[in-house]
Amino acid sequence: MRRRRVPLLLMAAAPLVPVSQRQLDARLGAHRAQEEVLYFWSGQQVSRLFPGYEGLAADVYWLRTVQYFGRERMYGQKRFDLLLPLIEITTTLDPRLEIAYRYGAIFLCEAPPMGAGRPREGVALLEKGARRMPRSWRLWQTLGFFHFLYLHDAQRAAEILEEAARIPGAAFWLRSLAADLLAKGGDRASSRRMWRQMLEQNEHGILRVNAEYNLKVLDSLDLAEALTAAVAGFARQRGRRPASLAELRSSGVWRGPIEDRAGVPFSYDEASGTVRISARSQMNRPL
Repeated sequence: MRRRRVPLLLMAAAPLVPVSQRQLDARLGAHRAQEEVLYFWSGQQVSRLFPGYEGLAADVYWLRTVQYFGRERMYGQKRFDLLLPLIEITTTLDPRLEIAYRYGAIFLCEAPPMGAGRPREGVALLEKGARRMPRSWRLWQTLGFFHFLYLHDAQRAAEILEEAARIPGAAFWLRSLAADLLAKGGDRASSRRMWRQMLEQNEHGILRVNAEYNLKVLDSLDLAEALTAAVAGFARQRGRRPASLAELRSSGVWRGPIEDRAGVPFSYDEASGTVRISARSQMNRPL
């Protein structure tokens, strides 16, 4: 009888949740309210309180995680102190909530201000998910990608992709990508291929947005290298370097853009002839 009463109580209380949350945020501040949630609750506590409804509780906590990340990224100090604890609670409640591992890893791995800048924690989260879901080749694929893209470990990434390729239903190209990593190491072409695969596999959401962003970063790096080469060509023809990238383009030696994929002009050092992504651009990020 008591078990029947639990979902009814949840349904009756559901309309009060956003009201109570707004009141709590108003009194304590959004960040403090989140701390209160973490202080009084854990995955184990919620599981004991609502046996049989852990999945529902995990969905609620995952929603709260996404809200916290978005608010901290847009309006907060971008410290993300509570991000990993919230993800841990979510994945304790539902160990097979794959989206929490994949999206949570992006939140943790991406460098500030896009994310928390904690790639080892993000990869550890994916490793936990892969252990819990050994037949999910996409999760293993993401784990391999992140070892390469964020920890810059081509050897380990290749080993994981080989494991992923052996899972029934896995993409046929995983084994060839693993071979490329072993042959070429940390080359930009491999990074581009990984981000392209993530873009094509995800129709919407943060994974697709993040893949699009990183592909633009790679495009901008390629442009900067091509511009540097064009500056060298100008110097061979004229016996001097161009005074600016505008002069380089007006000379006809370079006919392409002199802005990165975010529309920000490249930084040019006439003394060395080097072109780089501007520090003011969102395309400028640690690799």
